[in-house]
Amino acid sequence: MPDNRHTLRMETPASWWPDRWREAIPAGNGETGIMVYGGVHRETVLINHSDLWSGAQTDPLPDVSEAFHRMREMVLAQDSREGSDHLLNALKEADYAPRLAKPLPLADLVIAQPVTEGFTQYNRSLDMATGEIAVEWRDSGILFTRQFFVSRHSGMIVVRLACGEGGALSGSATLRIHEGFLSPHFRQPEVPSLTELRCQGDCLYYSGKSPDGVPFGAVMRAVSGCECAENGEIVFAGQEALLLVQAFAGNPEDGFDLARRELAAVEDSYDVLLSRHSALHGAFYHSARLDLGAEEHAHALSCERLLLEAYRGESPLALLEKQWRFSRYLLTSAVRPGGKPCHLYGLWCGEYNAMWAFSMFNVNSQMMYWPCLAGNMATLHLSLFDYIDSMMEDYRQNARRLFGCGGIYIPSVSTPESGLMKLMSHHILNWTGAAGWIAQHYYDYYLYTGDVAFLRQRALPFMVETAQFYEDFLVEGEDGLLMVVPSISPENVPGNFVDSESLRYVQTAINSTMDFAIVRELLTNLLAGAAMTGLYAEKLPWWQEMLTRIPPYRINADGAAAEWMHPRYSDNYAHRHQSHTYPLFPGTEITAESDPELYRAFCRAIELRQDIGVTSQTGWSKVYMACNYARMRRGNDALRCLDMLARSELLPNFLTLHNDHRDMGLSMGGPWAPVQVDACIGFSAALLEMLVYSRYREQCEIRLLPALPQRLEWGQISGVRCRGFVTVDVEWDRVAGQCTATLVSDVNQEVRVFCREQETSLRLAAGQAESLRFPLEEH
Repeated sequence: MPDNRHTLRMETPASWWPDRWREAIPAGNGETGIMVYGGVHRETVLINHSDLWSGAQTDPLPDVSEAFHRMREMVLAQDSREGSDHLLNALKEADYAPRLAKPLPLADLVIAQPVTEGFTQYNRSLDMATGEIAVEWRDSGILFTRQFFVSRHSGMIVVRLACGEGGALSGSATLRIHEGFLSPHFRQPEVPSLTELRCQGDCLYYSGKSPDGVPFGAVMRAVSGCECAENGEIVFAGQEALLLVQAFAGNPEDGFDLARRELAAVEDSYDVLLSRHSALHGAFYHSARLDLGAEEHAHALSCERLLLEAYRGESPLALLEKQWRFSRYLLTSAVRPGGKPCHLYGLWCGEYNAMWAFSMFNVNSQMMYWPCLAGNMATLHLSLFDYIDSMMEDYRQNARRLFGCGGIYIPSVSTPESGLMKLMSHHILNWTGAAGWIAQHYYDYYLYTGDVAFLRQRALPFMVETAQFYEDFLVEGEDGLLMVVPSISPENVPGNFVDSESLRYVQTAINSTMDFAIVRELLTNLLAGAAMTGLYAEKLPWWQEMLTRIPPYRINADGAAAEWMHPRYSDNYAHRHQSHTYPLFPGTEITAESDPELYRAFCRAIELRQDIGVTSQTGWSKVYMACNYARMRRGNDALRCLDMLARSELLPNFLTLHNDHRDMGLSMGGPWAPVQVDACIGFSAALLEMLVYSRYREQCEIRLLPALPQRLEWGQISGVRCRGFVTVDVEWDRVAGQCTATLVSDVNQEVRVFCREQETSLRLAAGQAESLRFPLEEH
């Protein structure tokens, strides 16, 4: 039996009509994804594949760099309205009209089974530890089950149908073009067409073609004796159990035969196939563990009942634990090294014109990778780096042709067919910070793993090209300090420009705090990394000199860190993004000890966002704010943000929405709420921030329980990785008044360890565990 701690149980099938896929249960192997709806009489399983995208148009990027220089002049001359769109208009005048690709669903697997007296004792569940989905019910007293997983070992979708004693299976299984819901916010596209559906031997062959000619196909085999009907169905009758396996065929012209041969080689039982997959899946899923002391009866509750309890105001401990585990499960299922990165829908999309099914590098994609490093899943982070590295030539073109600069420019919106700037909106085009923010992830990968080869061969080269862009892009002001023009604080508008007439024009400004925070962090990390490796010695003086010319952060009249360092712009607190707090989180530049005055100012900026802008928040922004509160060492407020997420954007299958469409006052409203997995994946990062914080400035610094919420009276977390190549296990007990920790370093080093107000220095020998105990004092 599955362990209740690792199991999500639902008492109802996917029910959000007509878009039921969003309440289905997800599974995946980083390449193929399924969503199981849970119907009894007719089961539907949405199938996606990471290589299937359609609708893209990639035009040659024109050289509009002269228009960029004119735009800069206009913004400096306080003509922000016209200047904001000037570069975008130049692209339009050059007939540049690209289109981003959208995910193309592969198929619906449809399983039909007859009903006699009707279902009772219905249950659908997900074993997060193994990646197995189960649907079960009784009919006429007989137990029927369906089990599904997507193998990380073979790449196949594996399905087992079974019935209990005294029963027999009957029904059919087939593949069909996905019945996709069409989002009301975009033009209504054509749907794919079926090109072939036939049975031959024990295999069913299925293929289709998108409206723009993208072919796709799959082969499904019935491993145990079934009939294949002429109408393209696998028909079964009389068995106690049935095993189906399915393989992606890509382009059917050459993919059918390869898929058939792979399926023909399957001779093992369902249990053997599952064990091979779960061993690979579990290596990621179990690499870090959390226990908050939730009781067994609470873990046995369904997701619906846990959510109803959260509606009273506080998420129960069992819900927090399950959300932590689902975060890790979903990221493990969504990506694999060498594969595509996790986009805003993850690996799963049942819409042909999905609202935001792309990588979004102005916070959302970064959030989905925040749990990787501290959560001891660093290998999964390679999917992002592999993707970025494959697009470098496109990023160089962007820098040259849009801004006349060397180095790279990464557009904040991206889909797999191209790295060129393709989303025609000024707030995307005019923001230049994506590459710098991603550079933080490259350098952090080294700080967490100690992989010097990665630092030398991948991280530093990427960071150098990012710095090259800034060397050409930054301009000197009259005071001799550097300026960022144009500059955007994603996706906010300065307070003194917010009005119905000018709202769409004035996101473009000068010297956003985030832009300079990114530049400062990039140069600081480059200096440290280059010095450690002995590389790029000739660049060190120049990077050091650039650092000295970055203007100081500005504190506004409210005592908060200003979102724009240029005095022309006032703050706008009613917004979901918290970009200007980058030095506090996700950066590590500012702490209470390093600069108390600035620390208080950045904390005040978050307080004002929460107090004034709660109805402007979203699902992902609540997770972002929880991380910020954790860095402020205010665990109760951090947990309150996660409580609000459960009451506003959390679905019964634990996927999250962008916003609450029900107008409950805890987020942005609106008639529609797209699925976004950034919040449900980022959730575990927020808990990690509350329990363990690390910083590396010539020495490893680790803070234990920096933002422990009052409600978490006892708990333990293990396998947490820290900057500085250290793994930490922590246990706390408020009743006993103590915290214990075990640290293991990959290298010989001295580390500083803090627990609340206490500090100690510890000499760690490589590979040897050292234990510490602190009195757990409240503060």
